[in-house]
Amino acid sequence: MPGAPTPDRAAGPVGLPGPAALVTSAAAEHPDKLAIVEAGGRSLTWAALDDEVARVATGLGAAGVLAGYRVVLVLGNRLEFVTTYLGTLRAQAVAVPLNPVSSAREVARVLADCGARVVVADVDTVTLVREAVAGVDAALAGAPGTLDDDFPAEVRDRLVRPRVVVVGATLQPGERSYDHLRADTARPAPPLQDPERVAALLYTSGTTGLPRAAMISHRALAANIEQVAEVEPPMVHGDDVVLGVLPLFHVYGLNAVLGTVLRSRAKLVLAERFDPQGTLDLVDDEACSVLPVAPAVFAHWREVDLDGRLGPVRLVLSGSAPVGPEVTAAFTARTGVPVHQGYGLTEAAPVVTSTLCSADPAPGSVGAPLDGIELRLVEETGRVVPHGSDDPGEIQLRGPNLFSGYWPDGADGPDAEGWWSTGDVGFVDASGDVFLVDRVKELVIVSGFNVYPVEVERVAAEVEGVADVAVIGVPDEETGEAVVAYVVAPGRGVEATAEAVRAACERSLARFKVPARIEVVTTLPHGTTGKVQKGRLRGLERRRALGLLE
Repeated sequence: MPGAPTPDRAAGPVGLPGPAALVTSAAAEHPDKLAIVEAGGRSLTWAALDDEVARVATGLGAAGVLAGYRVVLVLGNRLEFVTTYLGTLRAQAVAVPLNPVSSAREVARVLADCGARVVVADVDTVTLVREAVAGVDAALAGAPGTLDDDFPAEVRDRLVRPRVVVVGATLQPGERSYDHLRADTARPAPPLQDPERVAALLYTSGTTGLPRAAMISHRALAANIEQVAEVEPPMVHGDDVVLGVLPLFHVYGLNAVLGTVLRSRAKLVLAERFDPQGTLDLVDDEACSVLPVAPAVFAHWREVDLDGRLGPVRLVLSGSAPVGPEVTAAFTARTGVPVHQGYGLTEAAPVVTSTLCSADPAPGSVGAPLDGIELRLVEETGRVVPHGSDDPGEIQLRGPNLFSGYWPDGADGPDAEGWWSTGDVGFVDASGDVFLVDRVKELVIVSGFNVYPVEVERVAAEVEGVADVAVIGVPDEETGEAVVAYVVAPGRGVEATAEAVRAACERSLARFKVPARIEVVTTLPHGTTGKVQKGRLRGLERRRALGLLE
């Protein structure tokens, strides 16, 4: 199949059980132990979780979902996300989790791009999903619309109308309830014969302007779960209670958190969203001992009295974007709770490094690579940079946890020797700790979520009167980076232009992609080839941050 690993790349624990199989073994060992608890009070033991997963897998098969068919999940952090995701994997279909605050246009794009057969929504997302499916219907009927502008003919050729499955909301004609999808009696699922079969499509901005789906195999999911499990000291013990506030649609919550909980037989406490006080109450009520969080949490909790609020917590794990060493040091000084950072990517399923893998992590590092993952630095000339030289290079990875290229043909995956270029620039010190320096790509990462500037630029350029636009990322204490749009609109007022661009972005883009600031300017700096010199715009932003600009 496209993107199948070479012998070098396949070396490692490729025969390990994947997430769905881990549920079955956990149910056999600890049937009555709580596996998942919702903040609202619902819960499942390991035996009940295994039964629910099996019912969903059986129901998908009865609904005509064959191995390899795509099932889109537009759900919040709830039990049905977990059971549908794992049931999809057990049925050997392909799970496609999406951000539940995506725009209808973005959901329609994914439904069309992956040729989804089923899309599962809940009470908070069903209106969004219905609007997206209406867009697919219009495209199937040949009506002009946004899909015609965004997709080549080969994508439109694989359009199908997905069946809508609804959790907890009133049905409309043609829709099916989640309870109806679940089979009354579970049937045994055939064993997975090929670990290279794609388990999930995870949409990320990749290396192009429009989101692309990373093809994550059962082998990659299982390998990274095992790589994390082998870290010493362990990130998660079997008697831990793990906070599940990170979104499950994101690879960090999906495999680094959920996958690790399945492997360790810990308990996962699901929360829909982070709230500075409410999350602390949940940690206390459920005696959470491990807190995987995004960097924004530290800024929110900086203004909160944490005295006595983190009593059960033994460890905080931070990922999806770097956190400054002064921030983590201040948090530990206030709470006595250690913070361990990591570095990961969607395409690596996702964890690559952790400070738990370092003998003595240096301030500012993201730790050392996990066992089974090779990391090297390469200059533009192709020269491999030796570790300990302090010379930066682009980070390349090799290991069984890597993806199989981008949907649908495995393009831009690992090379013939199994190496994949991340687009991140860093250096490695003499002890093997990795330090991130910059990115080769122009990707902006907001709270761990990818924003490719051209996505935002295309929407802004459609606004009447906008003649030129450039989007960059700037440092932000709460989100790691924020989106800033520079817009040229001759003849329009500054406020009117900014309001129109913001409104267009809010209509067409997920919330985290909407510019945090819109600068209306008279001109943009262009180079001799006509390309906007975004480095000069970043220079302006650095001067602004230093107080050198009004």
